[in-house]
Amino acid sequence: MRATDVAVVGGGVIGLTAALALLQAGRSVQVLEANTLGSGSSHGNCGTITPSHATPLAAPGVIALALRWMLTPDAPLYVHPRLDPRLWGWLLRFALRCNARDWRSSALAKSALLNDSRERLQQWVADYGLECEFAQTGVDYIFRDERAFAAGQIELDLLRELGVRVEVVDGRTYEARDSAFKPGLAGAICFEHDAVLRPDRYVDALAKAVRGRGGVIVEHCRVQGLDRDGDACRLRSSQGELRAKDVVLALGAWSPQLSDAIGLPSLKRAIQPGKGYSITYDRPAQVPRRPVVLRERKVCVTAWDSGYRLGSTMEFSGYDDSLNPRRLAALERGAAEYLHAPVGPVERERWYGWRPMSSDDIPLIGRVPGRDGLWLSTGHGMMGVSMSVGSGQLLADLMLDRAPAIDPQPYRPERFA
Repeated sequence: MRATDVAVVGGGVIGLTAALALLQAGRSVQVLEANTLGSGSSHGNCGTITPSHATPLAAPGVIALALRWMLTPDAPLYVHPRLDPRLWGWLLRFALRCNARDWRSSALAKSALLNDSRERLQQWVADYGLECEFAQTGVDYIFRDERAFAAGQIELDLLRELGVRVEVVDGRTYEARDSAFKPGLAGAICFEHDAVLRPDRYVDALAKAVRGRGGVIVEHCRVQGLDRDGDACRLRSSQGELRAKDVVLALGAWSPQLSDAIGLPSLKRAIQPGKGYSITYDRPAQVPRRPVVLRERKVCVTAWDSGYRLGSTMEFSGYDDSLNPRRLAALERGAAEYLHAPVGPVERERWYGWRPMSSDDIPLIGRVPGRDGLWLSTGHGMMGVSMSVGSGQLLADLMLDRAPAIDPQPYRPERFA
């Protein structure tokens, strides 16, 4: 039987950053990935690093909006109408948090982790030589509708309180700054401290750093069960058994599927898969000078030296694995409303991925209650890449009984026990 100090189950950015932080602390680590590295939501997102996105999806008014959009299959936020008691229970818990008090509480927790991760990521890129097209570009929200522009500024006082640098720009001024946009913008909200990277290259760079420090990565290794065996855990997988003193479960949207095995059945209630889409192209001749979110259409646009991507949308349809052409087309239509060159000359990839959406929009990071040696890092929603380095370091500090840089209390899995 193989043996290691720590087995990390899940080879996305959350699992790989945890592995790297633990290796740096002197622990031996094996990463077990059921498919290929980054094959979940780590691969095809838009790669923005966004302390500006601290405010949660569960905001006042969101439920009414979602209900209006339920009959619009290409809406930015879409709940597929079906008989699914687990989904409707999750939506009820989500709806109960759509109030000002809980909205603020979730924003505070998200902001602490986002800000910590933003600073650590920049340092990790330098220290580990992570080649992932990281750039301190900033990210802008773009509006074409005056009322939407005004509504988008409601949360800015809270963001400023959380340390986010904000600039509000009128439409004509922004158009003069960036000729990629069609005339008629209402305005923009600019976040200078945000950044960007290319997520698939980030996964590759993290994996290289893990291997370079002695970590072992095993792909196509599906965990089938785990048991406590004396002072260690025994994992049964499609590639044999592994004995580990500690096990980190970084399964993202698949976390509910192993919830019974880890003794935390409440994960089935806590997390729903939120499906997102993207299309990747060769870079067009004219692109926005910074990553942007086209706010009315909820479309993110990112241009790297190596390519160009339209992404976003949030679809609650369970583990439906179809690539919905209507929702992909909505990305292109949305971009065409704002940009002179909305798509690239060559399409390279159409993609979907399931994000692990917790009902309070706060990750679950820490020890699995009542299970010695089992640790959890999941539920990062749409912020997995943005929160990855901070989450990896926080989990490593907790496992090594070191004082973490941020208060771990808001992320404790016990809140769903």
